[in-house]
Amino acid sequence: MEDLRIKHVSLELSENQESHRTQGFSSAKLLVVRRGAPFRVSLQLQGRAFNPQTDGLVVRVLLGKLYVTMPVTFSQSGSPSSWRAYISPEGLDPQRLSVFLQAPASAPVGAFRLLLYVLTQSSRRGYKAGRFVLLCNPWCPEDSVFIPFEDQRQEYVQSDSGLLYMGTAMNIVSRPWSFDQYEPEVLEACLSLLQVSPPHMKNSRRDYLQRSNPVYISRVVSAMINSEDDRGVLKGRWSGDFQQGMHPSTWSGSGDILVQWARSGFSPVKYGQCWVFAAVMCTVMRVLGIPCRVVTNFNSAHDTNGNLVIEEFYSETGKKLHHSTDSIWNFHVWVECWMSRADLGAGMEGWQVLDPTPQERSKGVFCCGPAPVRAIRDRRIDLPFDVPFVFAEVNAAVQTVIVRQGQALSFSTDSQRVGVLICTKAVGFPRPQNLTADYKHNKSPNSTLRSRCSSVSEDVSPRTDASHGVSVSLTLDKAPVAGEPVLFAVTVTNTEAVAKVMKEHLDAQAKEYDSSPFDSFWEAHSLIKLAPLEVKALHHQIDPALCEGVAGECLVNLAVVLEDVRTQERVLAFEEFNITSPQLSIQIAGGDSLTPHTKHAAAISFFNPFSVPVSGELTITGAGLIQGKVKYSMSALRPGGRVQQQITFRPNMLGAKMLQASLALSNNTIIRGFKMVSVNDA
Repeated sequence: MEDLRIKHVSLELSENQESHRTQGFSSAKLLVVRRGAPFRVSLQLQGRAFNPQTDGLVVRVLLGKLYVTMPVTFSQSGSPSSWRAYISPEGLDPQRLSVFLQAPASAPVGAFRLLLYVLTQSSRRGYKAGRFVLLCNPWCPEDSVFIPFEDQRQEYVQSDSGLLYMGTAMNIVSRPWSFDQYEPEVLEACLSLLQVSPPHMKNSRRDYLQRSNPVYISRVVSAMINSEDDRGVLKGRWSGDFQQGMHPSTWSGSGDILVQWARSGFSPVKYGQCWVFAAVMCTVMRVLGIPCRVVTNFNSAHDTNGNLVIEEFYSETGKKLHHSTDSIWNFHVWVECWMSRADLGAGMEGWQVLDPTPQERSKGVFCCGPAPVRAIRDRRIDLPFDVPFVFAEVNAAVQTVIVRQGQALSFSTDSQRVGVLICTKAVGFPRPQNLTADYKHNKSPNSTLRSRCSSVSEDVSPRTDASHGVSVSLTLDKAPVAGEPVLFAVTVTNTEAVAKVMKEHLDAQAKEYDSSPFDSFWEAHSLIKLAPLEVKALHHQIDPALCEGVAGECLVNLAVVLEDVRTQERVLAFEEFNITSPQLSIQIAGGDSLTPHTKHAAAISFFNPFSVPVSGELTITGAGLIQGKVKYSMSALRPGGRVQQQITFRPNMLGAKMLQASLALSNNTIIRGFKMVSVNDA
């Protein structure tokens, strides 16, 4: 009689990935499953029938040179901390067996090989059954990344698009981003990131074993997103020439970056800045099954000497000077990942800060975190990893100094400016959610902010300086918009019962979000007479033509110095703000609810608010909606003109999706727009 053999093995790709919520990865042609949950492997037999009394099956799973061997049983019971393989007695078919495999919720993540052995009384035959990828499982209560809310699992693991927040706290800019975790080659690139990391190259066995722990995984990924110490994904650049790569502002999604990095043989992609580093890390963590969200800290301190004080210097006429190694970034972007912290004890589980932007070394490597958000709020600077550094980013005090010829003329200290607003995208809605109270005590726990780009946080108030009987404040009339004058008021209060004559010095400088300003592009000077105890409001405006070069990604540092003519004493007030660019309008014919594999039409339109004609290139993307990118050229559009572009597309994935468009103009401004749609079965 012919002996028992396996004719065919099916990893039941569609069924398993649906039950493990990994359907989007099917384009990778790999079985992708999550630890802590069973998946089914079908065996078609040939020869004689399977006899459970005399025949046996053994499963071996291999991760690199590590392996686990387990007999296939007829009982689902077993230790939750061990690999299990079993056949359900109800479905026993002598010619076709369904074997269920289940990795423990603490198994390491990675790409496994699967071997099957058929044991009979006369032989032992082995079969290569294929490969599968094992990810963390936020749906499994025993997994250390378990997050107990389905809407958060959908947002922080499954969603392949989102919003990054930039600009300033008083004028938040919503930046669309495609995380692209289901796009071709992205899963493989994320797995390669672990394989080419220094810990893996140094000791692969130890690395594989430690990949069971999201704390370890997150530190490896944080280090590998930047390329300072390794074959990391992105090279950072914050100034100078970007011609050898892409300016960070031009990226709109993670997929292009990760695929380019993998295809190049792991050469760093040029160039990234904080929001790019953070968004790419968010993609990698979501691919690996670790809940992740992108977080923006407005007025983020970089305290290089650890004294929790940031010094800023101004000239006697209000020009900001570059005299300190400390700095305040108008915004800084990092990620939070959700995980338990058995290494730290009770109370430190939940959201953890991780920052892949290379700022300072952590245990000798450019990475940061995971630092528990609760530890930051409670100033637990005794805890790893990097809690003191993140604490300073949200809590440092700012000392402002007016100087002349190296001599300090006045000082003022602000303990509220740093970390004025910390936010992320709200679950299920395209608007920011305020997280400030999670990081800082005595902060308003507002759950959300207004969603328009011109939204103003209720936590933000104008800074006022008072000295020697005179106080001054500077306030914008409204959030500045491209094509309109910047309107602001300087309010001067004489707190003494004597008349005063003051010199008013106004200065505006363009600046990058993370650096000191450039040269002034606008100045004004005047003489002011104040009666005893008088309050005087001085209204000013900056012509929109002067501001066109700083619309979009750049910001403005606007300062006023009041000088007492008699005593030469000075007071300073300032505001840093962004000028909101126009947005592209996207309209979907028939509404925002779409049917898969059906042609849909959209119209993208742009109004030119600038004082000169502009031309450019329109790029349209949408993970799950459009294959690749669609590009159109836009000829010169006169000031005040409007142009519209029609497109058609066929969605190929279900769920909430983002259609986004960007228009790169000839004046180096990038105009963006996005539309959230829902793709559902008919």
